[in-house]
Amino acid sequence: MQNPIFRIKTLVLLVSCFIFFAVLSISTDILAKDPKEQYKKIQRDIETRKEKIERTKKLEHSILGELERINKELNDIQVELKKYRIRLKETSTEIKKVESEVSVNKEKLQTQNEWLKRKLRVMQRYGYSGDVMIMLSTSEDLSQLFRRWRYIKALALYDHTMLESYKNTLKNLNEQENRLKQLHADLKKTEEKIQQNESEVSKMKHGKETLLASARNEKASHEIMLKELKESAKKLLEIIKKSEETISYSATGFHALRGRLPWPVIGKVILPYGTQKDPQFKIAVFRNGIHIKAEEDSNAKAVYKGKIAYSEWVKGYGQLVIINHGDGYHTLYANLSETFHKVGDIIKEQQPIGVVGESGTLTMTNLYFEIRYKGKPLDPLQWLKKR
Repeated sequence: MQNPIFRIKTLVLLVSCFIFFAVLSISTDILAKDPKEQYKKIQRDIETRKEKIERTKKLEHSILGELERINKELNDIQVELKKYRIRLKETSTEIKKVESEVSVNKEKLQTQNEWLKRKLRVMQRYGYSGDVMIMLSTSEDLSQLFRRWRYIKALALYDHTMLESYKNTLKNLNEQENRLKQLHADLKKTEEKIQQNESEVSKMKHGKETLLASARNEKASHEIMLKELKESAKKLLEIIKKSEETISYSATGFHALRGRLPWPVIGKVILPYGTQKDPQFKIAVFRNGIHIKAEEDSNAKAVYKGKIAYSEWVKGYGQLVIINHGDGYHTLYANLSETFHKVGDIIKEQQPIGVVGESGTLTMTNLYFEIRYKGKPLDPLQWLKKR
């Protein structure tokens, strides 16, 4: 009688062997089917992991830095797109103008063709030089001869003028039709470029939305972004202090306009001034200004006269303009897609200073607006006119 322990060990060994060979058989079968495909799949997995690691490193390094890079590229593409749209409009207008000229010249050519046909028929029937000689030779006196000669000369000049006009009309028509072909070719190229740019804008916006979604939904990324925003806010304070020291502007009167300042852009406040707690991570955030949702391509306007103290990109704020109003007062205009002035320019009240865009941390067209007194942020809604 066999030992029960021996039987159990034998059974375990047999089962283990069966599993080993079964797995080996399946693996061999998979590899035998398409080893190249398996290799490609492994390589794709490695690349995917590498990309995730790189993205994580970038986020850990600087969310606002990556966001600024995307915003700058997006802004460049949108500026180019705007130029192509203007060119498209101009080309379309030019096409209509040339088409109208072609139509006029075709009608003119048809009239001239009718005259030429009649002239040729008369010449074929009666001759031309013979008529002239008969008319001159049958003159009764010298006076009549000169009158007939002037008439013939005038007629010949008219015929010459008509022929030249006919030739010019043909030439103009040919040039206009060639111009029309060129314009249509330009129109097609411009339309293709617009489609390409719109596609690039869409991709860049998607990348920005993905980055911001990460910063909103992942606590670590969210905290990194808030930390960077605080650092950028410190930089703004340094810029304002430097402005007070180096940019002299002696205007007064800003302090008397509390509750009466015009709005920098027409729109609705979507993010207010002050402390708000993040609903997801319960982190309290203090906002130094307000975000005003605005129409695309709206102009941001100065709320009061002053001097441009700063006009440049700042992480987290996009393109930013700071105006020194004197007496320690400054206003800040951020998220601009385009700025109109340089440091030192004198600005009047309600003068456009830039175009509202999406160059900050939001994915919608908005203006970020601050009012500061000696570097300290003030609630803009207490200074702007009530609506």
